[in-house]
Amino acid sequence: MCVKDGDVSSVMCSFNRVNGIPTCADAYLLKKLVRNDWNLHGYVVADCDSVHEIVTNHKWLNDTVEEASAQVLKAGMDLDCGRSYLKLVDAVKQGLVKEADMDKSLNYLYVVLMRLGWFDGIPSLVSLGKKDMCTEENVELAAEAAREGIVLLQNDNETLPLDPTKFKSFALIGPHANATNVMKGNYAGFPCKFITPVEGFSAFGEVTYELGCLDAICPNDTTIQSAVNITQNADVTFLFVGLSTGIEAEWRDRKDLLLPANQTLLVNKAAEASKGPVILIIMAATGIDISFAKNNPKIKSILWVGYPGEQGGRAIAEVVFGKYNPGGRLPITWYENNYVDKFPMTSMALRPVGDYPGRTYKFFNGSTVYPFGYGLSYTSFKYEYKSTDMSLDIKLNRLQHCQDLPYNDTNYMQNCSSVSIDDLTCNDEITFEITVQNVGSRDGSDAVLVYSVPPEGIVGTPFKQVVGFERVYLQADESVNVKFVLNVCQSLNIVDVSGYRLLPSGLHKIVVGDNAISIPVKISYSQ
Repeated sequence: MCVKDGDVSSVMCSFNRVNGIPTCADAYLLKKLVRNDWNLHGYVVADCDSVHEIVTNHKWLNDTVEEASAQVLKAGMDLDCGRSYLKLVDAVKQGLVKEADMDKSLNYLYVVLMRLGWFDGIPSLVSLGKKDMCTEENVELAAEAAREGIVLLQNDNETLPLDPTKFKSFALIGPHANATNVMKGNYAGFPCKFITPVEGFSAFGEVTYELGCLDAICPNDTTIQSAVNITQNADVTFLFVGLSTGIEAEWRDRKDLLLPANQTLLVNKAAEASKGPVILIIMAATGIDISFAKNNPKIKSILWVGYPGEQGGRAIAEVVFGKYNPGGRLPITWYENNYVDKFPMTSMALRPVGDYPGRTYKFFNGSTVYPFGYGLSYTSFKYEYKSTDMSLDIKLNRLQHCQDLPYNDTNYMQNCSSVSIDDLTCNDEITFEITVQNVGSRDGSDAVLVYSVPPEGIVGTPFKQVVGFERVYLQADESVNVKFVLNVCQSLNIVDVSGYRLLPSGLHKIVVGDNAISIPVKISYSQ
């Protein structure tokens, strides 16, 4: 539980409704649950314009702005991102809220400011100025963030990394071939200086570029042929395609999971005409069904770069030409396009039901374009573990009670199926070490992903869930021992259909990587 275990200083209510009540006006959520039950030591802040939404969109109780401002304050919201709070003076005059209610919120806000040292004066921060902006350290940090976020999705015949002494002329094509602002993504500050893909790749050879699509929306194909033409004389063709904040962003939803409009046509035509190998580079925040590209023999390698920021062009080029070995992993599942037709987008269900295949890597039972956690490298890693069975018998006192669980196979049923996490002390830990060896010829990094798999036979459990990870940097042929310490309650719990966290008994598994290592962990209860 992030709020309790992390002892957070603030929680945000949003402009949505839960059980029909706007979250920022829900005293049960904000006061009882968040502040009292979860023991919030800080303040509740509204997502921007959430109070305004109560009046204009929700039309909650036909509120005026004054009434809504009073209601959220009394419900437990302390800080308003917006302008509705300006009506609090009128709300006090109308008797809708008391100054004492505002004082309580101010206390929460000032306590956090004091914990931050806001009133103490911090010379090291006060002295910050223009000289501290856009420093070499800042720029290198931006480049490193971009490099580490790049995911290698396909690399047929080890096409990448390219040797710039053998490949000297490059065709850069696509709406993001000379990207600037699109690399920022949502909610970004002003960059020090953009390094576009054209600039980044120019450091390694001769670049010719044509957009082919004037932007990511790509509504027509009138400029595609001019882009296709330049592929015929280039040693390598790079296709920079994807999405933009004009397609995916707050207040914007995609209608499908495909490349927008004519981008697919651009990719296919350019790949067909290309003299040399074709590298597909996808700039987007979310998954795209690029099955057509995976199956195109002319497209040798595929990179997903997210929205890589101001140093994006440099970072991508350094990965392509082997200055940096990619080690990123996909943080989401990439679904096939027909996934969106299998259930209404208003459905929030995670578990599969009937023809609905479920959602997220935890529950989705269908085929994918790429699974969660997927990512290749220019080298290879090997995991080793000295097999040891683990078991834990938890002694229950007279106040700790067993909770029944539904089973789809009674052969797996336990005498004491589970116990609520809230009833356990939760001090037990699992400790193990994994030896990771770089068995390839290049230095590189590996993200060691650790999953827990619940006991078999229980209805509605996830296939697996991430419980830990560690990124390690290894030279060729180097090995390192990676130690993991997992809290049993946090790592092996499941959430039942009512939202309660339970620790089931039975045979759990700790799985490292793509089932490379499986460690059995037996949990039992006794009085």
